[in-house]
Amino acid sequence: MASGATVASSPATAFSPHAGWNFDHSYARLPQALFARIEPTPVREPKMVVLNRPLAEFLGLNADALNDPAVFAGNSLPPGADPLAQAYAGHQYAHFTMLGDGRAILLGEHITPRGERFDIQLKGPGPTMFSRRGDGRAALGPMLREHIISEAMHALGIPTTRSLAVVTTGEDVWRAERLRGAVLTRVAASHIRVGTFEYAAARGEKDVLQALADHTLRRHYPDLVDAEKPCLSFFEAVMERQAALIAKWMHVGFIHGVMNTDNMALSGETIDYGPCAFMDAYDPATVFSSIDRHGRYAYGSQPRIAQWNLARLAEALLPLLHDDEKQAIETANAAVASFAGRFQRHWLAGMRAKLGLFTEDSGDAALIQSLLDWMQETEADFTNTFRHLADATAGTEWHPRWQARLRQQPQSADEAAGLMRRSNPAFIPRNHKVEEALAAAEQGDLSVMGRLLAVLAKPYDDSEPQSEYAAPAPEGSDVYQTFCGT
Repeated sequence: MASGATVASSPATAFSPHAGWNFDHSYARLPQALFARIEPTPVREPKMVVLNRPLAEFLGLNADALNDPAVFAGNSLPPGADPLAQAYAGHQYAHFTMLGDGRAILLGEHITPRGERFDIQLKGPGPTMFSRRGDGRAALGPMLREHIISEAMHALGIPTTRSLAVVTTGEDVWRAERLRGAVLTRVAASHIRVGTFEYAAARGEKDVLQALADHTLRRHYPDLVDAEKPCLSFFEAVMERQAALIAKWMHVGFIHGVMNTDNMALSGETIDYGPCAFMDAYDPATVFSSIDRHGRYAYGSQPRIAQWNLARLAEALLPLLHDDEKQAIETANAAVASFAGRFQRHWLAGMRAKLGLFTEDSGDAALIQSLLDWMQETEADFTNTFRHLADATAGTEWHPRWQARLRQQPQSADEAAGLMRRSNPAFIPRNHKVEEALAAAEQGDLSVMGRLLAVLAKPYDDSEPQSEYAAPAPEGSDVYQTFCGT
C-alpha cells in the first residue's frame, strides 16, 4: 500500500456518494456464532484530524469525496456498509478469555478496482455486546499512535494494518484521566486472528470451526484450497508468514508489547498498536509496556511467544487435522516444532542483508551474534549501529572479521553497501519523537506529527539532513513506558 497522510484540523463538507465504496460481506455470511450485528453509537461533534489520501487512492477511493468526519466517526454509514462486531477469544498473558470486538465495528470488506479485499473497521465507535462493561470508545493519543506507527511499519516494508483516518468525537473518554475521544478507521487484509479460531473451537461446534477455516483459507491462502491436506497446509502457511513477520520486527527493533493470541492475525499482518515501541539501545530484555511486568513480551522473547501462540492455533485446529485425536496431536506438534527453523531462516536472511552479505556461510550466525553481544555490552543504538556500520565500529575486534567475510563473496563493496542501505533504516518512530508529536496534537498542533510522518514515509532515505529524527532519546530522559489505551 502507498504511504503518507494529509493532516487536517477543520470539519469539511457533506459526504459525497461518489467516494467509491464497494462493499462485500463474506465474513457476515459465516455462521452467526462468529459475529453480532451492531450499529456505531453517534458522537457529538466529529472533526477530521487525519485523512490518509495515498491509502485512499490505493483503495480506489476518491480522497476528495472522503471528507465527511461523520462517516469516520460512525454517525453515518457509507453506502453498502453492514456493520458487525466479530467474536473471538484469546490467551491474554497466557490466560484464556472469551473476548470479541469490545470497541471496534467492522463496516464491511471494500473491494478495490484491482479486486483486492480489505476490511474497513472503526475503532472506538461505541460499545458492543462484547464490551465487557467498557465504554467502547478510544482516545485521541492512542489512535494517533496507531496511525503513526502503522504507517511507519508500512514504509519499512513490514506487513501491517493501516490507518485511513482519525477523527475526534467532541466527547471525552475517561481512563486514568479525562482524554479527548477519537475514532480510527483501520484497513486490514482481515481481522481473523488466532483468537477467532480459539473462540470457534471453544464453542465445540465443528461445523463452525470448519466454516471459519474454509473461509480463511479461501481469503488468505487460495492456492492451498485443493491441497491434499488443506488444514495442515493452511497451518504451515500461517506459521511461515508469522515467522517472516516476527523476523522483520526483530530486524528493526520493534516491540509489539501485547502479543496475546487475539493480536496475531492469520493474514500475517501486524495488528494492534497499543503499547508498542521501538528499541533504542540494544537489549533483548527491553520492555516498554506498563502492564508487562514480567517481560513476557520483551523484544527477545517475541519469536518464542509467536510459537506459543501458534501452538494455541494448532490446538484449535485439532478436530480438522485428523479424525483421530492422537494422530491430530502428533501432526500438530510436528508442525509447531518447525517454527523455530522457519524463523531462524527468515531472521538470518534479514540479518545477512543488514551486514551486506549476499551469500550464506555456516559462520554467519556466530558473526551476527558477536556483533549483537557487543551492542548489548556497550548499550549501542540498534538502528544507528547498523545504518553506520561501515565506519562506526572500525575500532572493534569484530570489524575485521566482518570485512573478511565480505571479501568471501563475489559482490563488490559498493554492492554490499547498497544492500545495507536498503536493509537498515535511517529513521524509525523514535519513542520521544512520537510522544512529542502526540503531545502537540493533543493541544491542537498537528504540524509536529505532519513533519514526523513525512520523515517516516522515507525511512531509508537520509539524503536530506534530518538528524533530530535519527537521534535516540536525550541522555537523562525518563524511562519510557507505554500504555494499552483501553
